[in-house]
Amino acid sequence: MVSKSVLLVFCASLLLSCAQLLLKRASGSFALTFAGIFQLELILGIALLGVTAVLFIIALRGGELTVLYPLMATSYVWVAIASPIFFPSDSLNALKLAGIGSIILGVYSIARGNR
Repeated sequence: MVSKSVLLVFCASLLLSCAQLLLKRASGSFALTFAGIFQLELILGIALLGVTAVLFIIALRGGELTVLYPLMATSYVWVAIASPIFFPSDSLNALKLAGIGSIILGVYSIARGNR
């Protein structure tokens, strides 16, 4: 059975990925001006980073850091998959897919080692 902490970290990983995508979108028009700082994508991205941190802290109460922290690496997988959808200039090639596979295999290995 999957623990509550693992589920929280999985949700945090998805939210972290969304935050990174929002920050990337905001970076295109970011400037140290009122309009550049108070843009919706930037504010939402920063807010999601905060929510992610809170979820991770809550998850740490009930799980091992050596298991939960590597699970956050799945955010790299979500970003790599979603990025070409939202940013046409980004690509997903065979080498990147191999890296994604390595991350998934590593996370799986760590999760299995916890049993």
